[in-house]
Amino acid sequence: MKVGIYTLGCKVNLYESEYVISLFQKQGYTICPFDDYCDIYIINTCTVTNTSDLKSQKIIRQAIKRNPQACVVAMGCFIEANQELDIPGVDIYIGTKNKSKVVEYVEEYYSNKKEQRETSPELASGFENMEIETFPGRTRAFVKIQDGCENFCSYCIIPFVRGKCRSKDFHTVIEEISKLIKNGYKEIVLTGIHTGNYGVDINTSFGELLEAITSLEGLTRLRISSIEITELNSKVLESLKNRPMIANHLHIPLQAGSKEILIAMNRKYDKDYFLNKVKEIRLIRPDISLSTDVIVGFPGETEEDFEESLAFIRQIAFSKVHVFPYSKRTGTVAADMDNQVDDISKKVRVKKLLALSKKLEIDYMNKFINKQADVLIEKVLDDSSIGHTSNYLLVKVNQVLARDKVVSVTITDVDYPYCIGTVN
Repeated sequence: MKVGIYTLGCKVNLYESEYVISLFQKQGYTICPFDDYCDIYIINTCTVTNTSDLKSQKIIRQAIKRNPQACVVAMGCFIEANQELDIPGVDIYIGTKNKSKVVEYVEEYYSNKKEQRETSPELASGFENMEIETFPGRTRAFVKIQDGCENFCSYCIIPFVRGKCRSKDFHTVIEEISKLIKNGYKEIVLTGIHTGNYGVDINTSFGELLEAITSLEGLTRLRISSIEITELNSKVLESLKNRPMIANHLHIPLQAGSKEILIAMNRKYDKDYFLNKVKEIRLIRPDISLSTDVIVGFPGETEEDFEESLAFIRQIAFSKVHVFPYSKRTGTVAADMDNQVDDISKKVRVKKLLALSKKLEIDYMNKFINKQADVLIEKVLDDSSIGHTSNYLLVKVNQVLARDKVVSVTITDVDYPYCIGTVN
């Protein structure tokens, strides 16, 4: 039988979808493009914003329309957040727990043709183990090391749909990464809902895990998908200093550069803490790429607050800013706050911040003209090759090279969004 899967949202969802694909393949199912006429459709949903909700529903309905006779599985955060959801044509509902049982649910459905629903108020009952040895068609290998979040930022619904922090067994992580290295992956990406909080429930820490992973023979590059500024402690910074295989890029969510808005968001740091930690990082790695997330139009954000954020973002000189208009999430503290910002103001602020982000990105890229860098080739075109450096520069080389190989190049020019490189 043919299976098509569509993934929305974060890298954790991506990892979980890849695991689900491997489960179906082991049972003899054929994995096909989602747009094909399939017997089974799986939509791994996201609920981080209203837009995510709408897109999740849209993709679900597309699958139902494409083949009304198909078994349609809707799973993930959107389903966990909307446990009473009823979309005619959806046969199986799975929340954020027990995705690893999706094949069992599908086969049970085919045996009795009864709708199944698996959501759970007990999300903190241990880490749901998943392990992947290969990522067909992908250059990078992702490893989910952690699930859940307990920060309860006032705007965020994720703690309610992902539950408390749970960590993958330390030795299981090491074994999984060892297998991926043996299978030829040059870059490993650590991911989780609250990645840097790894180990809080199993008597270890993210810093200890980093030290163990970077001791593995054959590891070329280790990337951290995202980490909170408060989790860049001395142990993590020590690894950043002494382990050159850790990618020269950190994605550190800021969310706001206004003192008052940070407090209202219930973030766990202030501007001084953030700035001082960035200075520490740059003392260790002066040329590191620091990207971030910023929410604009949070309830109560005035023009003055927004300008304060812009100024702070310039001061930090991020290499890229991922910009999100505030999205009201029912059940969160911020949803009931006064002074909700109108949509027009949000759009204007998003546009301004995106323009600043592009300028900062180009400024950062220009710093590397006439410098050498190692590029992991990820995409090969008819007359060129494209890949990323350790510090996440997107480099185009006007030469056909072998995919999955690391090549040394000299950056000669910037043609946004690419740096142009020549092979050394």
